[in-house]
Amino acid sequence: MQVDEKTVRGIRVRTKNSAEMNPEKAKIAGLWQRFYADIAPTLSQQASVLGVYCNYASDLAGEYDVLAGSDMLKDEHAAESVAIKGGRYLVFEGKGGLPEIVIETWSKVWDYFSSDQSDYTRAYTTDFELYNGDNEIQIFIAIE
Repeated sequence: MQVDEKTVRGIRVRTKNSAEMNPEKAKIAGLWQRFYADIAPTLSQQASVLGVYCNYASDLAGEYDVLAGSDMLKDEHAAESVAIKGGRYLVFEGKGGLPEIVIETWSKVWDYFSSDQSDYTRAYTTDFELYNGDNEIQIFIAIE
């Protein structure tokens, strides 16, 4: 799928997958807790909620930034912004309860790209999660 560039504002952490597997070092869950406590109440119903993965140090083993935010967030609510790069993306979808569905859908992403059957290569530029309500997610992975 072709995606146009767009800016997302929110709050950010830097982490890596190995840290996220350890509850004592994980940062993403706390990032989303802060987002839903402090920022989500300021959003209009038309606003999209996104999780943007960017500034990859290397590949799935390296560090990266995660920004929890929205495409309709005002400057006074979040000082950080990131541009989702325009380009080609593969979309992985999941439905179910949060946060389980996020973990399951990311597992599909990792399984797909670690398979010899994968037709595409991850670009490691910007990837993003688009939350559609409380029980549906789409994960967009940038491809070369």
